[in-house]
Amino acid sequence: MRESSSAGVRFGVVNETVGSGPEWFDHVRRVEDAGVDTLLVRDHLSAGPFGPQLAPFSALAAAAAVTARLHVGTLVLDNDFRHPAFVAHEAATLHHLSGGRFQLGMGAGWYEPEYRSTGIPFDPARRRIDRLEESLAIITGLLDGTRVEHVGPSYQVSSLDLDVLPPRDGRPRLLIGAGGPRMLGIAARHADTVGLLSSPIKNSEERDDPRDRLPAAFDQKIATLHAKAGDRFPHLELSSFVTIRITDHRRTDTEELIAQRGWSGIDVATVWAMPTILIGSADQIREDLQARRERFGLSYLVTSDRNLAALTKVIAGL
Repeated sequence: MRESSSAGVRFGVVNETVGSGPEWFDHVRRVEDAGVDTLLVRDHLSAGPFGPQLAPFSALAAAAAVTARLHVGTLVLDNDFRHPAFVAHEAATLHHLSGGRFQLGMGAGWYEPEYRSTGIPFDPARRRIDRLEESLAIITGLLDGTRVEHVGPSYQVSSLDLDVLPPRDGRPRLLIGAGGPRMLGIAARHADTVGLLSSPIKNSEERDDPRDRLPAAFDQKIATLHAKAGDRFPHLELSSFVTIRITDHRRTDTEELIAQRGWSGIDVATVWAMPTILIGSADQIREDLQARRERFGLSYLVTSDRNLAALTKVIAGL
């Protein structure tokens, strides 16, 4: 696990800022200068979910080329968009060229409109997760430097390794997002970093239920992960996507957040206890960060790069 801040926490930002080449270079340098550990890019062919998107490997290669310390990664690749052998080749190449600064995030895919637009079958979640698990076996084998023989329902790989690349030192860290028992089990077996989701993502119609964000729900996920990971658990890095709002009006802004999310039946104190909500003064947020680290083991927190100004203030005081 890489070195984190003095609070035992490192930070990533997901790109939601798209500009020209020079604007992109300036933006990623600002991310690095802010003390952020990792710049992450999603994997979408449509602006529907999150707005304009850059293609992940191209954008991340450019970001790595103009920075020295900033790690780069995917959050997350849709497994159904690429054959796992090509994912492994791209990941190993970017890790090699960046000097070991690439993180590979993988997921089963969830945004159905992209599948319809490209003619890719949008199978039930169970089958998409089957494919992801099969794909991960191939990817991790290739990244570990082994020769892969695989015959499965979705992929057939015959006597393949990554000898096309020069000798490499190490491999990318693997992040898997997981919200349900099965995905937590897959992450327990394969991941270096587990992105704890508030709930399983089955399709684009999922609702945001605040009960999935309560401390008890996170405790249950972590307990499931612990049981499935066994001896691997102490070596897993736990991550989550967080909302960060710096404000001098904590109660009022929390009530506004509740209304924006359409949450009912909860009060501001309940929201303040949620592991993925950080709202208040910069000092309050730093205090909450430490509490999340101690209570849940969360040591890698990710937010939108639109929150870069607020995150910069938080990091500066750690």
